Amino acid sequence: MYDGLISPGRNDECWCGSGKKYKKCHLVHDERLQELYEQGFEVPQRSMLKTAADIEGIKRSAAINIGVLDYVAEHIGPGVTTAEVDRWVHDFTVEHGGIPADLNYEGYPKSVCTSINEVVCHGIPSEDDVLREGDIVNVDCSTILDGYYSDSSRMFCIGEVSEERRRLVEETKKALEAGLAAVKPWGLLGDVGAAVNEHAKSCGYSVVREFGGHGIGLDFHEDPFVSHVAEAGTGMVLAPGCCFTIEPMINAGEQEIDMSDPNGWTVRTADRSDTAQWEVQLVVTEDGYELLSW
Repeated sequence: MYDGLISPGRNDECWCGSGKKYKKCHLVHDERLQELYEQGFEVPQRSMLKTAADIEGIKRSAAINIGVLDYVAEHIGPGVTTAEVDRWVHDFTVEHGGIPADLNYEGYPKSVCTSINEVVCHGIPSEDDVLREGDIVNVDCSTILDGYYSDSSRMFCIGEVSEERRRLVEETKKALEAGLAAVKPWGLLGDVGAAVNEHAKSCGYSVVREFGGHGIGLDFHEDPFVSHVAEAGTGMVLAPGCCFTIEPMINAGEQEIDMSDPNGWTVRTADRSDTAQWEVQLVVTEDGYELLSW
């Protein structure tokens, strides 16, 4: 088969663990992927596709992740330090039975990323970072529950912000929504990034190329990489069961980034223009997609 693995017999139990016979479960699905593979398309391996049980587990994890961001939304404001935000995220996650996926991931020292104004991503919470009237900040958190991973982020406007910053935040969300609208079962992943990039460019903004979305569910970062500047008509086939994030980082100025911070994590716009990001996690379904975390 297309992924080099042996397929069950028609009357054998399906590989997905549903308990159904293969012919009543994934047989037609696999035949379609095989046909597309033979036509030269990039197709996901079966190990990348989430089963019904996986999706339910991810949803339970995501309920905590969504709850965390709802809590942040209720409490964030001028005078709050990003270290306080980190404590909120850690305590809420642990109190609800989860584990902050960010904490100690490849040495990352905190439970959440807090990226202010010109910080593109991976801002490390600190007692020295006091949110001030007019700031915009991205709060990006991820949760592990029973081995399942969820991931999402939101932008927050601190008090009254400038019209330019508010527009950047709002249009970045619209760019993400344009990407979501391009998610079609049996469509192509490149269409998602192309839609994001087209909207951002129409607003006079630029899209960061070095970072993108990713597969997620059984691990923090899985295949595929989700480029937000991809070309339409390219990329992996979006088979039902594909689970990934869309998380465009959009700059008010040029797309170039600065990764020289001595902490080894924090990324800024090279021209120090403002930047914004929203992130959602979804699974492709037979008739569209389902949002799992936001």
